[in-house]
Amino acid sequence: MRKLLLLYSFSTILTTSYSQDEMKIWNDFLTLVKNNNMTTDRIKPHDQLGDKFKPILLGFLDSIRILASPSDWTATPEIIKTNNRIQFLVPWSTRGQKTDFCFSFIVIDNQWYFQHLESIFIRLDKTAPPPVSTFPDISEQQKAWQREEIYWSFIIQNIYQPILKEKGKDYALGLLKDGGGYFMAAKTWVPFASPQKAFVLYLCWEQANLRGNRVTLESLSDTQATVNLDSQFFKLYSQTGHLKTLISIDDYKQIFETIWKDRSQSAGWYLNIKYSTDNKVTLSFNRDN
Repeated sequence: MRKLLLLYSFSTILTTSYSQDEMKIWNDFLTLVKNNNMTTDRIKPHDQLGDKFKPILLGFLDSIRILASPSDWTATPEIIKTNNRIQFLVPWSTRGQKTDFCFSFIVIDNQWYFQHLESIFIRLDKTAPPPVSTFPDISEQQKAWQREEIYWSFIIQNIYQPILKEKGKDYALGLLKDGGGYFMAAKTWVPFASPQKAFVLYLCWEQANLRGNRVTLESLSDTQATVNLDSQFFKLYSQTGHLKTLISIDDYKQIFETIWKDRSQSAGWYLNIKYSTDNKVTLSFNRDN
């Protein structure tokens, strides 16, 4: 019995020490970030992102420093360790509310490096033992974001950019036009309005319910319509980081304009696009009688 107690005590000491080591990494990291002393030499992004992603990650850390509330710096994180990687899960203040973040680190030769920051993470570590058919999930809003990030990252990296280099911008943009099919979908799936109204109504439904954007239909008639779009397309560019390494904001914006002007023209509308802050877009449609 005494031997078991001694083994238990020794195990407890090791666990406590191990936890203290991880908390030291966390506290050292917070001190650097809070004092704006974090540098790129303490950052090792995932291999797929490469060293060019270091300044972007540093910029994200600067943003969380600016947005932090006093309680953020003292919150106790949940710690998950896998081999030489350590994740710290902690709520952090962003835009007036708390958002759960996963701060990922990698330890090499007893030295820690910041690796990644993510606000979408799936707790599949909590999956029940097999056989199992249900899995931990995330919110519908987060899944909508994932769908858009997966889609546009693939389109830009694997289709647009290679074709741009081979055949030029006009050809690459032309391949992204889908106006005829989009208008056909509107007319067949919304058969209860005139074709032009159906296009605008379908746009609102598709962007809100399939794409996960916040949409406001401000006005609608046979000759004029206004739609306000809180666009995840532009949020992706400003928040994911990796898109900035693939394409300039001007070229990214040109993709958006090419697609929507082609769709509008196919439906008989003239489109004017106005951009404002916080990734909001106003689509103004006009047509002759």
